[in-house]
Amino acid sequence: MIPLSIIVPVYNVEKYIRPCIESIFKQGLDEDSFEVIIINDGTKDKSMEVIADFISQHQNITVIHQVNQGLSVVRNNGIAVAKGEYILMPDSDDLLIENSVPKLLEAALSTKADLIVADFLEMKDEEIDKMNGNLPQQEKFTFKEKTGEQLFLEDLSPYHCYVWRTLFRKAFVIENNIKFVPGIYIQDVPFTHECYLRAKSCLKASWYLNIYRRHESSATFSFNKKKEKDFCTAIAATWRLTDRKELSSAVQKKLREDVYISFSAMVSTTIREIKKSSDRMEIADYLRELAPDLYFTNGRTQTITSFLFRHMPHAYMHIKYIYAKCFEDNILPFYRHYIKNIVQ
Repeated sequence: MIPLSIIVPVYNVEKYIRPCIESIFKQGLDEDSFEVIIINDGTKDKSMEVIADFISQHQNITVIHQVNQGLSVVRNNGIAVAKGEYILMPDSDDLLIENSVPKLLEAALSTKADLIVADFLEMKDEEIDKMNGNLPQQEKFTFKEKTGEQLFLEDLSPYHCYVWRTLFRKAFVIENNIKFVPGIYIQDVPFTHECYLRAKSCLKASWYLNIYRRHESSATFSFNKKKEKDFCTAIAATWRLTDRKELSSAVQKKLREDVYISFSAMVSTTIREIKKSSDRMEIADYLRELAPDLYFTNGRTQTITSFLFRHMPHAYMHIKYIYAKCFEDNILPFYRHYIKNIVQ
């Protein structure tokens, strides 16, 4: 077994894949100590061509070709064949900060922690281009040892369930049969929650591992009916974790709150991005089918929301749509403008 496997998905990332692969080989690691598993998920552009020379120059790169099955299947397949004690799963349009991996890997190997969670930077394309390869300098490396429950309660934001900021001990993932839900968008959310809830020993590092690239073609900038249904699947998969009887009351409360945040985000993007009323109702019905017992009780707003969505999902979606279009888009901006003029 080698210390580390790095799994890289490739699908229509011709513009970004080379900088991603280059960043992997700027870690100061001996190539005998890690492998890179590049999985071509049926890419339709020249992504594989632009890294062909890299592949031929490095003996620790393995390439797997498959028909397009989506990021979840890519990562599941990569984990299955990985030879590393630890697994890192960067997105193919992001970057690893130079020499960021060794200290994290050293801490992982010395403690045998299930999860090692790092920090990240978020940048737009033009910000990365201006750096001209001069990535930020790191501060002193420090970490705290935590249980999975502590990490979940103190460090997991439902807005930042990114798997690429974490080193996963492969044996932990395999032994707990934790897998990405195939074929969906936002697959990180249920996977990350389950990992945190099942982990015994974890490290939270004060150390930047990645640069998260925010660009216009990012999947988070556009929604359609398929993505909204995927969002529902992710919500339902995360909600099912509440069935675990051994969870403490504090963990149960935060887990339900995380699901509520995801639910609210799904409703918001649905009423904003999905134009046809019938499609919005179909999405609501889909979530009700997947999670018929979905119910939130933390405060009056959640209780009323849950009651309406559970018993009158179509009416609830219609009310939210009318509220957004009439109040948020028209009345509220008018009053903000009016008050601003008075203050001035």
